[in-house]
Amino acid sequence: MEKGIKQNDFSQGSIPHNILSIGVPMMIAQVVNIMYNIVDRMFLGRMPGVGSLALTGVGITLPLITLITAFARLCGLGGVPLCSIQRGMGNDDEAEAIIGHSVTMLLIVSVVITVLGLIFKEPLLYFFGASDVTIVYAMDYISIYLVGTLFVMLSLGLNGYINCQGFGKVGMFTTMLGAIVNIILDPIFIFALDMGVRGAALATVIAQFFSAVWVMVFLLGKRTLLRIRLKNMVLDIKRVGRILSMGAMGFCMALTNSIVQTVANTTLQLFGGDLYVGIMTIISSVREVFMLPMQGISGGAEPVIGYNYGAREYRRVREGIRFMLVTGLVFASVVTVIALVFPELLIKIYNSEEQMLAAGVPAMRLYFCAFFMMGLQIGGQSAFVSLGRSKHAIFFSMLRKTFIVAPLTLILPRIGFGVDGVFIAELVSDVVGSTACAVTMYFTVWREMKSLERQTAEELSV
Repeated sequence: MEKGIKQNDFSQGSIPHNILSIGVPMMIAQVVNIMYNIVDRMFLGRMPGVGSLALTGVGITLPLITLITAFARLCGLGGVPLCSIQRGMGNDDEAEAIIGHSVTMLLIVSVVITVLGLIFKEPLLYFFGASDVTIVYAMDYISIYLVGTLFVMLSLGLNGYINCQGFGKVGMFTTMLGAIVNIILDPIFIFALDMGVRGAALATVIAQFFSAVWVMVFLLGKRTLLRIRLKNMVLDIKRVGRILSMGAMGFCMALTNSIVQTVANTTLQLFGGDLYVGIMTIISSVREVFMLPMQGISGGAEPVIGYNYGAREYRRVREGIRFMLVTGLVFASVVTVIALVFPELLIKIYNSEEQMLAAGVPAMRLYFCAFFMMGLQIGGQSAFVSLGRSKHAIFFSMLRKTFIVAPLTLILPRIGFGVDGVFIAELVSDVVGSTACAVTMYFTVWREMKSLERQTAEELSV
């Protein structure tokens, strides 16, 4: 145990090395994991005769799937920064209690979501933008996906507790295992067994099952530093409140994403029909891939920054924030150039129909025009999360999506911009929201850490 703790002491060694030791495996895992959706949509987009409709139908389910992700973040990932801070303070018993509470909360919420989702799925899908043509494909996909909610919640909600202990490669394998299973099963179920959309959903559920089993086996085993223990699964209201408070940022981010997806789909359905809903499905898929490098770096930085904050290593906290922001900006700038120069190539990954390409290329260029600013947004929010400043993180998540994107998505198409207004709304939010987040982080967190660094130095010199 002592050897393991020493090896995973983030207050020692190079900050970039510590971040990358977690962030790179997370990034690789997420790249493979994103193949869940990419492979599904690639195969579905090439179904003979109905490819674009099947792709659009699955796109309609994204807001509901995002809601499931939101609750996994609320009940599971919300405890990860708290766990990291407690590790930095040397309070391993409290860190384990946080993990146990997350397990119980994920189990309860997954059952509730499954039941309610199966009961209200049809009206929800119409609300999310389904048409009478695409509802069939959306229903086929989500009916099976909802059955696997428990596996999705456990694998996504608990994997962060593996990463925050320094076991980046183990956390990487969690998502890689599921993604590999999904990639293998997709063509078998969709084409060989002629299951179509239902086959894609079944492959995803089975894949998530394997990921969930892997996470649980590791966190119950001997290799982990912090373990799931039955005594810690009895809920304490105060501890639940702290987890929910921290998880509220991730929850709000996912929830607002779901709201924006719904508003965008319904607006595009009104002004452009199923074609533009399908285009937005492709653009959302491309965005998921483009977000991976920044999410990997921020995911690696959060436990390192939180640990050093708990250990009162404020200089290292600032170093971690700086590294996260710079690398995030570089990655975001690179993928912005790719989206602007090669939009047709990106769209062809999913669908090669002439109509889809003609409308999709200008839409993608508008949407990604200011995407490079997301490096500041992700870095700023992750800095707040790492230090337990959930209110700040929630505000800036809400600002960008709820107060900028959603209203503009509704307004711009109605004042002469048509379908272009939906994509311009994202451009505006990238600039305004990201700038506000980064500037606030500088004047609060950055300056405070600098002040605490000086204060600590003075105390040690006395």
